Amino acid sequence: MKKRILIISTSAGTGHIAAATALEKAFHSDNRVAEVRHEDALTFTNKLFRDFYSKLYETMIHATPGLLGWFYKNSDEPWKTDAVRIRLDRLNTGPLVTLIREFKPDFIVCTHFMPAGIISHLIQSGKLGAHLSIVVTDFDFHAMWLSRVFHRYFVARDETKVHLEALGLPGGRITVSGIPIDSKFSEPIDIADVRQSYGLNPKLTTLLVSAGALGVGPTEMIVTRLKQLRHKTQSIIICGRNDALREKVEEIVEGDDNFCVLGYSDRMAELMRASNLFIGKPGGLTTSEALVCGLPMVIVSPVPGQEERNSDHLLEEGVAIKCNDLVTLPYKIDQLLDHPTRLKQMRTLAGKLGRPDSAQVIVNTLLDDNLRPLHLSAKKREEIAQAASSEVAV
Repeated sequence: MKKRILIISTSAGTGHIAAATALEKAFHSDNRVAEVRHEDALTFTNKLFRDFYSKLYETMIHATPGLLGWFYKNSDEPWKTDAVRIRLDRLNTGPLVTLIREFKPDFIVCTHFMPAGIISHLIQSGKLGAHLSIVVTDFDFHAMWLSRVFHRYFVARDETKVHLEALGLPGGRITVSGIPIDSKFSEPIDIADVRQSYGLNPKLTTLLVSAGALGVGPTEMIVTRLKQLRHKTQSIIICGRNDALREKVEEIVEGDDNFCVLGYSDRMAELMRASNLFIGKPGGLTTSEALVCGLPMVIVSPVPGQEERNSDHLLEEGVAIKCNDLVTLPYKIDQLLDHPTRLKQMRTLAGKLGRPDSAQVIVNTLLDDNLRPLHLSAKKREEIAQAASSEVAV
């Protein structure tokens, strides 16, 4: 019998939505699936709750990233915020529960911990029989992703699986899939044609600077520093949905043909594949896309918390450099371009780390899955909390 699939994301940032969209595309192409539906959990809540989850996150990234990092670190303890958070979520997501009951999915896939907590409660209370899988959209695992009831986790890398097993979760319930990205990031392109379509030199070293979909970060300062490079390069600047930022950047590079300034772009796959170096924040989805494209990264201003942990992973694997002070950005990039063999090696390593089939791995694993739900008892949850406490590095 063909299966009904419900994918639930949350628009707190853009990565959770992008991962869910990639999964939706992969499920649609499988003839074992009867119907696929992708919903943003926050569209089924009231405005106050929606703003709390999405706008508060955006505001903190802009204004108080340090506070966001503090909260990330201090909430990274199993079940610490669980009771209050689940109660708050359940009080504000009644329409989402109604949708689930009416759609009657065989499989529910969550790319954010908020809806996973709600569905876990429904399964635990015997009100839902669907299969629940949770797709972690960062390279590291934060305690908020822990669910009291689930069928399977999908994680980005082997170390994350080892981490969860050390906490006491069974390895058979954890699949190392990578973070799901759109298949177009692995499609070949004609690099010269793409560069020419943006008015760029088809043979010149090309840098891709991204402020993300939200247009955050020190983009103006980055562009100013890139004008000081000793090496001859050209740069594509993505300003996202921040029109004010785009106007400022255009003023900085006015009259310089070696800069192409764009707003939000849905052509990031071809832009990444046509570039030699990425400069920006290491979000989970952005990083996964860059790796599949074999694109080395220059990390600047990572958001404290998950992006800093992503940075650690990339630096450890030798596919990125990090600039802690933008004054030295031209120096660091020039040093890298002085050693083309090193840059080539970084590109090779990035390509090896990339997981272009991540979405398809998740689809195939789920449609072949016949696991029963795993209920974590109060005793088991306490054991997980104790194991996490003993893992903390001094």
